[in-house]
Amino acid sequence: MQRLLYILAYPILWLLSIMPMRILYIKSTALYVLAYYIIGYRKKVVKDNLALVFPEKTQQERDRIAQQFFKHLCDIIFETIKAFTISEKEIRKRFVVTNAEVLDHYYQNDRSILLMAGHYGNWEWSGILNKLMQHQAHAVYKPLGSKQFDALVKKTREHFGGIIVSNKKIVAVLFRKWKKGIKTLTYILSDQTPKKGAFKHRDTFMGIDVPMFTGTEELAKKLDFSVLYLKVEKVKRGYYTATFVPLVDNPKEYPDFQITRMFFDALEAQIREKPEYYLWSHKRWKLRKMD
Repeated sequence: MQRLLYILAYPILWLLSIMPMRILYIKSTALYVLAYYIIGYRKKVVKDNLALVFPEKTQQERDRIAQQFFKHLCDIIFETIKAFTISEKEIRKRFVVTNAEVLDHYYQNDRSILLMAGHYGNWEWSGILNKLMQHQAHAVYKPLGSKQFDALVKKTREHFGGIIVSNKKIVAVLFRKWKKGIKTLTYILSDQTPKKGAFKHRDTFMGIDVPMFTGTEELAKKLDFSVLYLKVEKVKRGYYTATFVPLVDNPKEYPDFQITRMFFDALEAQIREKPEYYLWSHKRWKLRKMD
């Protein structure tokens, strides 16, 4: 069944991906009307999340954020499809790294990097980072259930030469390359929700006590990798900037979970400034501690 779905969907996705962005954004607007006003896709999840983390805002303010989020989410869907065939020239115009020179410090000191990021802005266009660095680029992902769609996702994310590695294999891959002296930069979406009973630490995210994914910090300490935060900001529709924010160079010297806290502090600051660009449709607070 999944293979049949892929056979039917792939030609449509490919045809969409070769369309100009202005056409895709017209389709995105139509999808927004359908998803928000007619189907109500995850509308309750979004509004519950916003009420949970922004109790000080009025209902009208939260509704405005929800509407803006759904518009952004629909844009992300079509931007992800566009990533199948987007040219390097176009994506460099649309996803601009503001301070690539920051990486010179790590090249000169032979430091491998773990790049922590959240589901904020556009995380799917980060593959272009591979074209801007000397280190071998990796990105961590969770494999899909469908082999066909999983292969498509990997192919898309490796469009510009990066290496996509599953979350279950990344430790072994990086350890092997560390032993060989190969310097790497690994992009990890670190605001994921750990599985119930499979976490070591709880802390607050947007003021709510939840389990924390600490794998990035643990890996940094194990291999002595530097840790940076990738601050992605939406400038306007279809245009983003990405800024490297150094967090730590000597992870072993930090108390357990402090690096994780530093990451969430950076992410929270962005969310509070422009909340509409975070992934509110994700049930990030489902394992929160109840009073």
